[in-house]
Amino acid sequence: SSGINAELPLRSGRWPVGIDTVCPKPDLSHNHTPPPFNEEFYKRPSGANLRLLEKVDTDKHEGTVVYQLPLMRFPFYTRSRPTAALEVCPFPLAQYDDDVLRFESRFECANLFRARRVGPYEYELELRWDYFTMKHTQWFYFRVSNTKAGPTYKFTIINLLKSGSLYNEGMKPLFYSERNAKNKNLGWLRMGHNIHYYKNNIRRKDCKGERYQYSLTWQFQFPYNGDVCYFSHCYPYSYTDLQKDLLEIANDAVKSQYVKQRILCHSLGGNMVHLLTVTTPSTHLTEAKQKRAVVVTARVHPGETNSSYMMRGFINFITGSSPDAKVLRDNFVFKIVPMLNPDGVIVGNYRSSLAARDLNRNYKNPIKDAYPSIWSVKAMIRRMLTEREVVLYCDLHGHSRKMNVFMYGCENKEPSLRLQERVFPNMMSRNTSKFKYSSCRFKVQKKKEGTGRIVMWQQMGILNSFTMEATFAGYNNVHFNSTDLEDMGYHFCDTLLDYCDPDPSKVEHVLANLTRIVKAQYAAKIGKSIEDLKDLPLEDLDISDLESSDGGSDSSVSDGPPKLPLLRKVGGLSHVVS
Repeated sequence: SSGINAELPLRSGRWPVGIDTVCPKPDLSHNHTPPPFNEEFYKRPSGANLRLLEKVDTDKHEGTVVYQLPLMRFPFYTRSRPTAALEVCPFPLAQYDDDVLRFESRFECANLFRARRVGPYEYELELRWDYFTMKHTQWFYFRVSNTKAGPTYKFTIINLLKSGSLYNEGMKPLFYSERNAKNKNLGWLRMGHNIHYYKNNIRRKDCKGERYQYSLTWQFQFPYNGDVCYFSHCYPYSYTDLQKDLLEIANDAVKSQYVKQRILCHSLGGNMVHLLTVTTPSTHLTEAKQKRAVVVTARVHPGETNSSYMMRGFINFITGSSPDAKVLRDNFVFKIVPMLNPDGVIVGNYRSSLAARDLNRNYKNPIKDAYPSIWSVKAMIRRMLTEREVVLYCDLHGHSRKMNVFMYGCENKEPSLRLQERVFPNMMSRNTSKFKYSSCRFKVQKKKEGTGRIVMWQQMGILNSFTMEATFAGYNNVHFNSTDLEDMGYHFCDTLLDYCDPDPSKVEHVLANLTRIVKAQYAAKIGKSIEDLKDLPLEDLDISDLESSDGGSDSSVSDGPPKLPLLRKVGGLSHVVS
């Protein structure tokens, strides 16, 4: 069955009871036209000393609170309701003088919790934790209005948790001006100066011991008086954006012949988890069974919006009219889940679902009622494996510490399969300079055993099982824009054509080159020349320690069982009873 009816308006997302949203719903159809120039990284002035900033911010807050969300009424998710059911909400703190910025975050994907005015043009900001947790702050997205052109404003987010950040390597926050979009056709821009990320003096509440939060600070001048503007960590991509993209495909008479949309399941909050099947319809059953499958998923972590732009580029290419797209559809069945965690996306979480858990740590033994999208993806792949080979599985992610785009895979130690998992990533690095093979990692770590990548490899036997990670920043000292991220979807498809070429010479050439690289690395490690290892079989080399772990990734260990009481079904949706 189709998950989208082209005749009907978009279905609004469902929100947990107890969370207020702005009504009427604001128009968040941002202009995503990239600027006609490269957006270079911020260059910190020489002599700037970050240590002078350490522990400046304390929990003895001064100033005036000018915006604050109400506290949650429940310690865990109970039930949801559609946005349309909410009443008009008054602005939380409506008493302002003419110089105070108006903040707002009661809309899809936003997550500002509190804004405090600490100077005439200076604001201290706190992000909302992922719902029903006391952690996972990295993503931010909020609106400001009543702007003044001319003064230099200073913003400081004081409750970030990661010890390292790309903001100290030149990344700038994203800024959007409605006046810029209307007057100059300019969309999101990288803006700001005096950008610093540093440890502050506020203790973390989610753990014991001497562990502190981090601050991100930047200065900024608004371009217009009385503008409506937005700040964000990365280009927003909402559940509504996905609905619009899927509706466009459903309304296309040509694409709808080879793109089938259905609902894979409903999330814990009752939102649709979409499944797209893309393939050329087969005229005979034998022909259909000969096709191999490719599975691509995204947005298991809701704050990693860059993954949705890679997914959009992938879907646009694979459903397009190019000869290469037709070749792929003729030879493969593509199973695509573009948004695994719609609940987290809607409410503006960075990492968690409404069960207050990281879904990408719960693939090993998923609880159906608590993690319905993860359970359903596994079940879908298990069924598909009885019909055809899955040649590749890839889960799309964003990364907050590394530059470029890269992959994590799973090292195969069986002699006949050595280095096979490295072929696809290596090929992709040859197709685009934005993909960096040297950043790829293939270790299988015990603490990551609950991830989709490792479970699909260990339990399902999928040799090419990857996460593809896109930086939040860029490469070669230039920021990625949304088009750059969408281009990665095209490069992924281009690499799939190379990898599955009937002529095996491409794969053989890459394998031979990888063998030389690995032998050279191993020889350097043990203090010998590559000539000494020339005749040594690859399976005799212990290459597991040649690369560092992927510990620098945005990974977290499992937090245990879901933060939910007893689950029950009401009207086909999951609700909880205490």
